[in-house]
Amino acid sequence: MHFGGNSRFPARLIRTVSFALGTSLLVAGCQTSSLDASMGMESGKTRSGGVAGDDLSVGKAHFRDGNYGLAEAHFRKAVELQPDDAEAWLGLAATYDQLGRFDLADRAYEELLGLAGRRPRIINNIGYSHLLRGDRKRARELLMEANAALPGDPVVQANLALLNKS
Repeated sequence: MHFGGNSRFPARLIRTVSFALGTSLLVAGCQTSSLDASMGMESGKTRSGGVAGDDLSVGKAHFRDGNYGLAEAHFRKAVELQPDDAEAWLGLAATYDQLGRFDLADRAYEELLGLAGRRPRIINNIGYSHLLRGDRKRARELLMEANAALPGDPVVQANLALLNKS
């Protein structure tokens, strides 16, 4: 699915969403922060480097560049090589969202919740996923849950602002 020319997803929304994902991707790691630091993971269920870590890094780079098909391939390989890598599952879920494959995004989010638990940043991403689908009611519920746990968080606030504009 191509979002750039779709009137349902105007260019301004895409830029805002890209910024939000760029600053948050995934808050769990699109930037340099790790899932441990951004989600308070104590369990060690994150990447351990090696080939899976390489695919994770390449997947993040492709995601940042908007190459979602390539990002998906690398995130998928990372979770195949290391199925307990929550950060890779988060990247895969967000990538499926961008590709409009919400059925696969739901599966990836389900795996992620099983690994990392119901963390506010994950709930924020799932809420954003529902916003992309046009499910405003569910998006609001999830984003409000994330907002209650992370009051004033700029990414959650940006997603709520997008919801209120749509």
